[in-house]
Amino acid sequence: MQALLSRLVSRIRVENTRYQRLAQVTDSSDNEEPSYSMQGGFIGFVFYWLALAIPFLVYGSNTLFFLLYTWPFFLALMPVSVLIGIALSMFFRGNWFKTSVTSGICVISMFWTVFSFLSGW
Repeated sequence: MQALLSRLVSRIRVENTRYQRLAQVTDSSDNEEPSYSMQGGFIGFVFYWLALAIPFLVYGSNTLFFLLYTWPFFLALMPVSVLIGIALSMFFRGNWFKTSVTSGICVISMFWTVFSFLSGW
C-alpha cells in the first residue's frame, strides 16, 4: 500500500514539475527520499482518537450507548485515518505542521460526517 501511495504522490509531483522545468534523468539511487509513513500514520491515528473523544465531550456519557450499537462503522474509520495521514505526509514531504493540520481537518470531518449520518442529529 505504501508503494502504491508513493508512486501516486511521485506522479503528482512529476506532473507538477514537468511544466516548470525539464526533468533531469538521474540514477534512481540518487533520488531516494526518506520514508514519511511512520510519522503520517501516527498523526492519523492520534487524530482518529481525538475525533472519537469529541462526541463524548459534546454529548456526554450517553454517546457510549450510541457507540455500543454503531462501533463497526467507527472502527472502520481507523485504517482510513491512518492512510490519510500517510498519504498527506508523503504529499507534504514530511512537513509535520501541514500534515497535522490537513489530517486533522480530514479525519475529524470524516468522523463527524459518519456520526451525524448515523445519529440523525
